[in-house]
Amino acid sequence: MSSFSTLTSFNTNTALNALSNAKSKLPSLQERSHTAATDFEAVFLNQMMSQMFTSVDGEGPLGGEGSGGVWRSFLTDEYAKSFARSGGIGIADQVYRQLIETQEANQTATAPQAGPANPAGPANPATPTMEKHS
Repeated sequence: MSSFSTLTSFNTNTALNALSNAKSKLPSLQERSHTAATDFEAVFLNQMMSQMFTSVDGEGPLGGEGSGGVWRSFLTDEYAKSFARSGGIGIADQVYRQLIETQEANQTATAPQAGPANPAGPANPATPTMEKHS
């Protein structure tokens, strides 16, 4: 075997190993769906708490006028994230189940089927996938 083919074989194997390692570090569909569902619940809880705190007035670091409102929004955001990570109020579980069901339905609809070709294409090509974009 020539040195060029040995080098090429080594580079190909190294590249394949690196690709395999990178793929194994990517979050799975279930992990991404769970994260998206938890984030959704945190946003919902933040909106609820923001409305709840609008009627809170008074003195102190988060009361009254001025910058207190900004700090209060940071506080409600952290409360919402903490509640959602701790199990929340059940919204994330339902959203997660719906995301998984939708993904499975989309995968089934787009999977190649045995038998005659379907000239019309998939059942509903306009159905979006539920992938989180960063």
